[in-house]
Amino acid sequence: MANITITDIARLSGVGIATVSRVINQTGSVSEKTRKKVMDVINEYNYIPNNNARNLKMTQSDNIALFVKYISNPFFSKMIDVIEIEMASRGFPLLIQNVDDMKDELDVAISESMHRNLCGVMIMGGSYSSYTEAKFKQLGTPCVLLTVSTEGNVDPSLYSSVIIDDEKEAYKATQYLIDMGHRKIGFLYKDVGNAITPNILRFQGYKKALEDNGIPLDDNLISLSAPVNGTGFRVGFQGMKQLMLKNPDMTAVFAFSDVLAIGAAKAALAVGKKIPDDISIVGFDGIEMTEFYNPALDTVYQPATEMALSAVSLLHGMMNGEKSQHKVYESVIMKRGSVKMIQDS
Repeated sequence: MANITITDIARLSGVGIATVSRVINQTGSVSEKTRKKVMDVINEYNYIPNNNARNLKMTQSDNIALFVKYISNPFFSKMIDVIEIEMASRGFPLLIQNVDDMKDELDVAISESMHRNLCGVMIMGGSYSSYTEAKFKQLGTPCVLLTVSTEGNVDPSLYSSVIIDDEKEAYKATQYLIDMGHRKIGFLYKDVGNAITPNILRFQGYKKALEDNGIPLDDNLISLSAPVNGTGFRVGFQGMKQLMLKNPDMTAVFAFSDVLAIGAAKAALAVGKKIPDDISIVGFDGIEMTEFYNPALDTVYQPATEMALSAVSLLHGMMNGEKSQHKVYESVIMKRGSVKMIQDS
């Protein structure tokens, strides 16, 4: 191959450009197995690093960046803490950046990777619809998606991912309410337009569980709240008020997040309802606040610590030339007493 470049070396070695540069410049953390793989390609093609390119690549940092969509989400807090501690233990500084609603998280990652010469990227939250193959190729840096993934139209070797099956887990939560005798089940979620998000996937799981149990979908039992000023607690509070006004016979509510569930519980208590005697509530995520809220709330618990540790491990592996992996974790329903068994209506 004539005029072989560092990009060619990376492709032929099956590793990232940043890994090749660390091998060439003898900097950073690279496993002996990966180093040998890269050097074998370099020797086979008699690659001689261009001094200018070499000097440029020597500016490659050891920084990892974590880009978070909706960093105010309490569920993300525990994950961020775990990631920060684990990265520090591996000797990598972690840059944490919030991505606001108006920006595409992968576009932000591409821009920051270029400016900061990042050696790894993690993205938490956001939309499945944001990720395209062209963008991952443009990023050119080992990348792990956490809590989200692609829509299946991207070469899986370009990134790793750690998720739960949001639709499946929401189905299980809805089935739990149905098994407890509930038929008038409200659903609380937020309007995200046409984007495919965990929010939307959980709604699909709710709908499928109703369908499989022969329960007609009732639009009056669905609260699709537009973003409002304040936190998601307020979204849940206002959405629950609307549901109760429209559905005086509603016996249960499933909220797509614990934050909305807490807001919903507050709204129910504010009008004199008792939980679970008058209304049953189930949230999603398993944040600590649901355990210590009064009354404690049932929730779909995501294994946040395990997922965060897995994401760090996958990113570290990619940085050392290992193949991408895609892990799907199981959730469990934490039953704390906010759901009551009722007779079939």
